Order: sequence, then C-alpha cells, then structure tokens
Amino acid sequence: MSPLSLKNREIVLAVTGGIAAYKSAEIIRRLTNEGASVTVLMTEAATRFITPLTLEVLSGRKVIRDIFDPPLAHLKVTEKADIFLIAPATADIISKIASGIADDIVSLSVLAFKGKVLVAPSMNWRMYENPVVQENLERLKERGLYEIVPESGSLACGEQGRGRMASVDRIVDSIKDALHPKDMAGMKVLVTAGPTREFIDPVRFISNPSSGKMGFALARVASWRGAEVVLVTGADAEGCNNIKTVHVETTEQMYSAVKEYFPWADLLVMAAAPADFTPKKRHDLKLDKEEVKTIELAPARDILSSLKRHKGDRKIIGFSADTGLDIAKLKRKMKKKGMDIIVFNDVTLKGAGFGYDTNRIFIINNCGKSGPVEFPLMSKEECAEVIYDQFVSSLTDKNCQ
Repeated sequence: MSPLSLKNREIVLAVTGGIAAYKSAEIIRRLTNEGASVTVLMTEAATRFITPLTLEVLSGRKVIRDIFDPPLAHLKVTEKADIFLIAPATADIISKIASGIADDIVSLSVLAFKGKVLVAPSMNWRMYENPVVQENLERLKERGLYEIVPESGSLACGEQGRGRMASVDRIVDSIKDALHPKDMAGMKVLVTAGPTREFIDPVRFISNPSSGKMGFALARVASWRGAEVVLVTGADAEGCNNIKTVHVETTEQMYSAVKEYFPWADLLVMAAAPADFTPKKRHDLKLDKEEVKTIELAPARDILSSLKRHKGDRKIIGFSADTGLDIAKLKRKMKKKGMDIIVFNDVTLKGAGFGYDTNRIFIINNCGKSGPVEFPLMSKEECAEVIYDQFVSSLTDKNCQ
C-alpha cells in the first residue's frame, strides 16, 4: 500500500457541537472515496447541527453517541483505528481533552486511543484567541496531538477573524501527513512549479499550459515525508496551504527566488516550466494589434544552467516534458544542467503532461543505470512518491556518491 493511500485505513471521526459540523459529511465522503473506513462519534450538541442519520448513511456504519450504547464503545472503536480526527473541535472539547475530563463519547474515546489525534478547531475568533484555549491547544500539542489550524475569514456569526474550520482538502492532507513515514525528516527541499509569463506588453505574454500540479504534488509529498519545503511557483498553489510559498510571474523572478533559497536547500526539485523565450523588448503600453507585425525573441534564462556552478553538495531533480523519449538527449541535458535525477514525461501520451491530475513518468538517475525506469499512469502524488523513493535510495547507493 502506498504511504499516502487511505485504502483500508480505519479512521475515527469525532463531531462536536459547532456550525462547521455540516462539513463532516464532506469529510466522510472524501475519506471513503479514497478507500478509508470511517466510524463517527457525535456529542449531543453535534446532533443539533447535523443528524446522525446523515453521517450513518455516508459512513455506512452506526454513529455512536452514547458511552453505554454499545457498552465499552470507547474501547472498541479506538482499538484498531489509525487516526482519531475531531472535526469540528469546539473550545469545550479542546478544554476537556487538555484537562483529562471524560464525560462524553468523544472525550472518553480520546483517552482510550494510543495513536495520532488530529483536532480541527472551529469557533468564534475571540474564543480561538482566548488565552485559555490557546494554552489548552499548546498542552495538547506538547502531548503529541496535531492541530489543523483554522482559517481566517468570514465566520458564521458574521464577524471576520481566525476560527473557521480548515477546508476539507487541508484536513484530508493532514491525515495523510500524519500517516506518512518521515524518511525525509531534516531535509530542506526547494520545489518549483507552474509556468512563467514573458510579457510583450501589459496585456499580452508568452507562456505555456503548465498547471503546476506536478510541482504542487512534489511539495506536498516532500512535506508529508518530513522535509521542510519552500515552493516557488508561477501558478496558484493548490493544496499547499501549510507550505511556505513564493509567487513569481516571469522567468527572471523565478530565477531570483530560486537563487535566494538555493543556498538553504539540500535538494532542488525543478518541476516548473519556465518560458524558453522572452520578447527582446517589453512595451509599457498596450500595442495596437495593427502595430504588431513581428515579435523579436531572445532566449530566456536557463535557471538550472545558471545555478550549476553553485551546486556544491546539493542534489537536483529536474524535469523534461517532450514529445517522444530520447534517452541520449535526456542524459546530455542532465550533464549540462547538473541534475542528479531527471524525470521525463511525454506530453503526447493520454493522461500525461500539462493540466492532468495523472502522469506517466520515466526516471533516469546518475547511479550508472543504463536506461530509464518506466512507471505506469499514476496520480501526480503517486508520481511524487516514486520520484522521492528514487532520491532517498540514491543517498545510500555507492554508485551515486
């Protein structure tokens, strides 16, 4: 089973009495769609916001509300669980758990659970910022519980502030993070993603169809594997809320950001698709289309080639999107740009390349292997996993030293 897979995982979802309880239904749907089995616990207050029947239908299991129905439920539901998630987590349940109070099915079950507990707070911003709540959260985190920090924005009461429960995407990502082995702990990984834009005038530019999805998957998976990650991107960073992100637009801006963080990094993963060409002249005012007869282009900066002389002991994983596999060409590119590993994908293949949630990749590393390792069509997160598997194994391969 892939470390990021939720297939056959047993997850306890505890729902407490907050308005965000309506999101619990979507959490169950997402988890079960990814193959997990979900057992739902509800406090009495939670049932005022969403019916147990709704969550029973979605989970396919009886919702447990009473500490005596069935007897010893708090022991049975936690015995084989992989994760205990409380979403939404109210100020009340956070305070109870921090104090060791066990007077309902949720607080009682947490005490009986020996695995990883995730709490997704949801409350008014004044309650969330209250020193007592913050002290209780700190006490829980010191004991190994993981807080999925709430978001800032419009709250159900009509006020603005931090207290809105994290998105379902962030909650599911946090579960995967908690379950994932941390074989890249202590590493600093710099990831680039998405296209760049080379402007002709204020409203026209040269670019490419890169969505950034492969780079975002690489950033998330590196974080799940324990690395500290910085993401430099020319696209909106989907699903990378907890990762330090630097937004850029042009190739030169991407180069400047990568150059800034390169000395910090142990590994650079150059998954971005910076433009190959830039207009020789950028016009400050919009050109009338009748004025544009030709556009003179110059090569844009080659970011990896520019960084090669500063590489030192750092490792570099590069990417090549092309229309046909040419191993000799890929090996020349590796040498020219100082790559340790190159990942190739043929954009003409169905389901691979720009814009897809899947990819089909070939990996060549510098460990003396004669040809690429070919992988079947996979999700981009699964591709990120096998890329890092190759990288981690190369760290102990004598041929790569």
